[in-house]
Amino acid sequence: MSALHAGRIDPALLEGYLVRTRWFGGKGRPFRVARVDVVAELPGGEHGPCAAINLVTVRYDDDEGGSELYQVPLSTYDELEERLSFAYVGPAEDDAGQVRHLYDAVHDRDAMALWLNGFVSAEGDGSAESGGVRFRRVLGDRDVKLDPELRSTPLTGEQSNSSVKFDDSAIMKVFRKVTPGVNPDIEIHQELTRGGSDHIAELYGWAEVEVRADTDTDDAGGADDAGGTGVLQLAMLQRFLRTATDGFEMATGSVRTLLAEPELPAGDSGGDFAGEAARLGEALAEVHELLRERFPSERRGADAVAGLSRAMTARLENALRIVPELEEYAAGLRTAFEAVGALSGLDVQRIHGDLHLGQTLRTTGGWKIVDFEGEPGRPFAERALPDSPWRDVAGMLRSFDYAPGVVAMTAPAPPDADDEDSPQADLRLRRGREWSERARGHFLDAYVAALGTDGDGAGDSPDERRLLLDAYVADKAVYEAVYEKRNRPSWIEIPLEALARIGGA
Repeated sequence: MSALHAGRIDPALLEGYLVRTRWFGGKGRPFRVARVDVVAELPGGEHGPCAAINLVTVRYDDDEGGSELYQVPLSTYDELEERLSFAYVGPAEDDAGQVRHLYDAVHDRDAMALWLNGFVSAEGDGSAESGGVRFRRVLGDRDVKLDPELRSTPLTGEQSNSSVKFDDSAIMKVFRKVTPGVNPDIEIHQELTRGGSDHIAELYGWAEVEVRADTDTDDAGGADDAGGTGVLQLAMLQRFLRTATDGFEMATGSVRTLLAEPELPAGDSGGDFAGEAARLGEALAEVHELLRERFPSERRGADAVAGLSRAMTARLENALRIVPELEEYAAGLRTAFEAVGALSGLDVQRIHGDLHLGQTLRTTGGWKIVDFEGEPGRPFAERALPDSPWRDVAGMLRSFDYAPGVVAMTAPAPPDADDEDSPQADLRLRRGREWSERARGHFLDAYVAALGTDGDGAGDSPDERRLLLDAYVADKAVYEAVYEKRNRPSWIEIPLEALARIGGA
């Protein structure tokens, strides 16, 4: 089969396909496909498809402007494939002028077999190349031999990437919005796997390509400054966790169980989550400790805490323009953020960077922490910077607040829903708060105890630790208030209630 030529792919085909996907981040904004680069092509067999790796540059035509780079791997066929009609992108000519039919390769079992075989071929030396894609394996005491006959199944529910499982043995995350450079998700998983962490899905390997330094994206870090080439990482392969339950789904299920019998205190209910929260706190402490060992860490002084204080205050001032309801709490929040600047210092290290219950999985073997890509929208170089581990802790504490809040917002209305003064309505509200308080307290106590210190990373005293943690929690809640105002206005009471506790109503 002749190779696919990017210039022969009609940008309108990709524009039409992008808006139908879950992972495209530009839906609702005016955009155009400005450029398509076929950077690699995995060769198929005599009767199988090729898998072309396309980098698609999207430019936005609104006031915000900017551009983004997306990976769209396409499988190519001579004839229409009815079994893949739902993933059809459209027709295009190959280099020989023959019409080929293009499908999103993630949904094509034959195309995914080409990716799997690339990882299999890398088992011996740790690296193998196929069609311009470099497959790398993590070799060590936990070497895993992959069966090349494993069958792929795309998973549903992914928002920003695409995941494909190979039977019950492995799962591959295909990065959709991509950036040249080292992806923090791969970098951190590689080190935690080599360090023997029991709280992640171990990394088996990853796939990457070399791209030109002029790859068209607003965040083209990773290529050298001399106009050469740099690495762009396409996908990562990990152990598939067969018994995994999403942490946030587990937490909200716990709240629903509690509220089904609100007469029982949270500690006496089958819906109590305190024990699970404590085990999760221990798991996070162990991951943070291993990250301290595997990556650089340091103690920063007055300039760092002053800068953190200014950044938190600036985010608040910007949020006030978007969420006027924050004004009621602004004075107390400013005081909390200003107090950060008086701390004696700040210990920083590599962290998760975007931690919440939805980034955790509960398995029969304990809690696992996933998705170490960091905060979406930030360049890789910024995501890799050392930060305070208390930012991760704050993200989890906020998530424990969200669980009962989301249940209250989404559960079917009880018979007394219109009566705010109903004893049962008041009891459900108090039980939800009790659930959150118990989960937060047990999580934090277990985290600190597992560190074996009264607050390493947050100053010299428990009081300083509490001050810093409260500021991070408030900063996160301010971010949430802006997000909810823009996307789910009816949910804004969830972060506002937390800010009332911290900032003072």
